[in-house]
Amino acid sequence: MIGLGLVAAFNKGLSGGGYGPLVIGGQILAGVDGKGAIGITSLAEGLVCIVGVLAYTLTGNGAVDWELAPSLILGAVLSVPLAALTVRKAPVQKLRWAIGIAVTALGLFTLVKLVL
Repeated sequence: MIGLGLVAAFNKGLSGGGYGPLVIGGQILAGVDGKGAIGITSLAEGLVCIVGVLAYTLTGNGAVDWELAPSLILGAVLSVPLAALTVRKAPVQKLRWAIGIAVTALGLFTLVKLVL
């Protein structure tokens, strides 16, 4: 799980995406139930994003686009409670199918993008 977390965090830092599907899939393979995996990952993604924004701001690597920032902050703040609400109300079997389809689709999309 630590190795998977490191790969997922590296991928998130490098490309800005792919953290959730990697971590959720790994947790389910490790035996965590689907609802727990989504909840844990949503919280972890929020924390990773906060640390990333702080690191970016404190290192002075570039200017912050303050016109875009409120939309991004609002989306990040709303995503965790909405994910928790969705997971609480969705049946486990449908979540497993949705996670499997999402991970497969994202993987195929990434491969096609890489090849083309």
